Amino acid sequence: MSGVNEIRSTFLNYFNEHGHSIVDSGPLVPRNDPTLMFTNAGMVQFKNVFTGLEQRDYSRAVTSQKCVRAGGKHNDLDNVGYTARHHTFFEMLGNFSFGDYFKENAIELAWNLITKEFDLPADKLLVTVYHEDDEAFDLWKKIAGLSDNKIIRIPTSDNFWSMGETGPCGPCSEIFYDHGDHIWGGPPGSPEEDGDRFIEIWNLVFMQYEQLTKDERVDLPRPSIDTGMGLERIAAVLQGTHDNYETDLFRALIQNSVDLTGVDEVGDAKASHRVIADHLRSTSFLIADGVLPSSDGRGYVLRRIMRRAMRHARLLGSQDPIIYKMVPTLVREMGQAFPELVRAEALITETLKLEESRFGKTLSRGLQLLDDATDGMDKGDSLDGETAFKLYDTYGFPLDLTQDALRARSIEVDVDGFDTAMARQKAEARANWAGSGEAATDAIWFDVSEKVGATDFLGYDRERTEGAIVALVKDGAEVDNLKAGDEASIILNQTPFYGESGGQIGDTGVMIADGIRFEVSDTVKKNHGMFVHMGKLIEGSVKIGDALELVVDHERRSAIRANHSATHLLHEALRETLGDHVAQKGSFVTPERLRFDFSHQKPVTDEEVSQVEEMVNEIVLQNGPVETRIMAVDDAIEAGAMALFGEKYGDEVRVVSMGEALRGDKAGKTYSVELCGGTHVNRTGDVGLMTIVSESAVAAGVRRIEALTGKEARTYLQQQDERVREAAGLLKVAPNDLVERLEALVADRRKLEKELADVRRKLAMGGSGSGGDAVKEVNGVKFLARVAEGISPKDLKGMVDQGKESIGSGVVVMIAVSEDGKVGVVVGVTDDLTDRFNAVDMVKVAAEALGGRGGGGRPDMAQAGGKDADKANDAIAAIEALLS
Repeated sequence: MSGVNEIRSTFLNYFNEHGHSIVDSGPLVPRNDPTLMFTNAGMVQFKNVFTGLEQRDYSRAVTSQKCVRAGGKHNDLDNVGYTARHHTFFEMLGNFSFGDYFKENAIELAWNLITKEFDLPADKLLVTVYHEDDEAFDLWKKIAGLSDNKIIRIPTSDNFWSMGETGPCGPCSEIFYDHGDHIWGGPPGSPEEDGDRFIEIWNLVFMQYEQLTKDERVDLPRPSIDTGMGLERIAAVLQGTHDNYETDLFRALIQNSVDLTGVDEVGDAKASHRVIADHLRSTSFLIADGVLPSSDGRGYVLRRIMRRAMRHARLLGSQDPIIYKMVPTLVREMGQAFPELVRAEALITETLKLEESRFGKTLSRGLQLLDDATDGMDKGDSLDGETAFKLYDTYGFPLDLTQDALRARSIEVDVDGFDTAMARQKAEARANWAGSGEAATDAIWFDVSEKVGATDFLGYDRERTEGAIVALVKDGAEVDNLKAGDEASIILNQTPFYGESGGQIGDTGVMIADGIRFEVSDTVKKNHGMFVHMGKLIEGSVKIGDALELVVDHERRSAIRANHSATHLLHEALRETLGDHVAQKGSFVTPERLRFDFSHQKPVTDEEVSQVEEMVNEIVLQNGPVETRIMAVDDAIEAGAMALFGEKYGDEVRVVSMGEALRGDKAGKTYSVELCGGTHVNRTGDVGLMTIVSESAVAAGVRRIEALTGKEARTYLQQQDERVREAAGLLKVAPNDLVERLEALVADRRKLEKELADVRRKLAMGGSGSGGDAVKEVNGVKFLARVAEGISPKDLKGMVDQGKESIGSGVVVMIAVSEDGKVGVVVGVTDDLTDRFNAVDMVKVAAEALGGRGGGGRPDMAQAGGKDADKANDAIAAIEALLS
């Protein structure tokens, strides 16, 4: 046995044959421990099983757990490449018993594996036990036959494990391998224990106590086992080396680096090749588990790892990106054991290439600045903090990258000076914020974000996780704790809750723990990427530092995702139907519906609306995957991605693609490609159905469509169908004949309304239409005036023309009082009298009498309105007086 893959499978199969369930590795971003930046041990995914909070259908388990130690309290980054065993990524082989077997079985299983399955010579092995653990000491003698001098008692915490200040804990027993006296070092507990001769290969934790308080410890009712064996370390032993980087897996990666750079693995180049090989692993696995480079949190640690590897590639003389070219080698070596690498290969490659290309543009200038600043410096000198900060602020050099670059020359960095420059920049940013108008009212959020930093958003691929409280805000001020009944805001180190932005409404849900329930009514994203969870503490009390389980309202989130993805499809369908001039001018996505504003100069016809709706649903029915990539903004736009209106983008963006175009120049290509940071469905079919319910104008050249998806769309269409059937029933026709029947009814009504209007006009004119006895003479001029009830004011002009024709010469006044109470007056003057009388003057005095104002028209015809129908006769008298 020699290959890493064979060693891993032998370990898993051995324990599986002894009743252990093979459990897949947990993700590198812990789902159940918000205190950890990355999973750093095999027991992390079983934490709640050990504490009793979670039950599983097995009591024995075996895993090969992915681990990263490159941030937080477990940080091996600075040592990688310069030692034989430090890694940012490693695999932890482990077997676990949850209240099943204990010390005797654990020791027996371990000893038989390494001496029989792995065939390691017993005389090369020694073990340690906690100095008070006589039981373990005796068991090693009994099972392994080790002499007393091969069982070393260790009195320190190195051999006593605890989950925290309180909780499960217990003594450890470590197994060491002796590489031989040709390598310097001594056994554990000796002054030379830090040497490389005696290497710990396995740690058995006997979890037998519960720490209640600092001074009180009790026995656990069901003692458990947690073990950890570094795969890289045991592989080195089994392959006859004390150097992890000489194992087959690393040899393949390092050889790939040598081939790509053309530089042999000798001298200073040796460390660089090792850094590249190690960092490729951590980078790839982090990306596969959903971590992407950013300026905060886990994404920042990932970026530090990537940029450190890129600097070492540059040290090897590589001017162009090369690390992304090594991804296929890694996938070939580890993809069978970790299929997530295969699934994410394209994303890993693309992300690495993007980061290498972007950072490469500034790396040369930054290194030149560093060389100029340290020119003439000697071993033991120190680079000033201002220069180190400039490298960080201007060129994106993390402090540890600058330190690593100077390490070979034994030049230090003034860290205090760096911190001072950083603090000054934050103070300046705070001062600028304080004077930023309306934003100044949110100064509390600036203060909080400066203190706690950005929130890690985990909601793209999960709706349930744990988070640790980092800040509490109540009544506009920071507080240390909350009690039941408090309405407040909670900020955590990580969250699955989406904060409102980009038109997508924020998530709701609950935060829970034993005896604690906080109901989240809204989530918003504040400055610097900090997510604020607003709501009310229903039960219990919470304080800063508490860990809570965070649960997003799944049904609501699903509806929001469906509506959001539908806006992308709608956008493209509008462009395809109306033209490329269509651009998004705003959107609002809620669980109930979506609203989409777009540029277009005229109303969208019913036919166009139907066409857009059909196009969207064609893509929905494809049920194709919705894919997300990370790209540079310029590259994304050049590749055809559409940027959303009003959205601000950083250097890197999420590009969301969905559907396959069925027609036109894009046929066979991706249907929709947009820059978007929101949450989306996994497949287009998850949208279910989209139906447009309205199309309207918002502003000049801007139209608005409102639409429904999924359940809401089905409910809406069902209600519409019920209305159609009900209307058909009332008209005693089949639903298919409803439109034809309605058209006939509308035509009949219009005919009747016309006939009725004619009758009313005749009645208003005295029955014959001539005006008859309503005509009198005023100052030698014929004067016809009538008040007609139930006549629409719009019919008055026709009546006035008819009156003028009937009297031949004179003035005609018609006042109408409609059924809805409106009053209208029209005055007509025959052409032969317009040089003496002006219809506009007359209609104005009539309007004044009716309680209105103004009026207008021509000398021969003018109209006005009024408010008081009871004053109609007064209006006629006012015109008569004007004639007199």
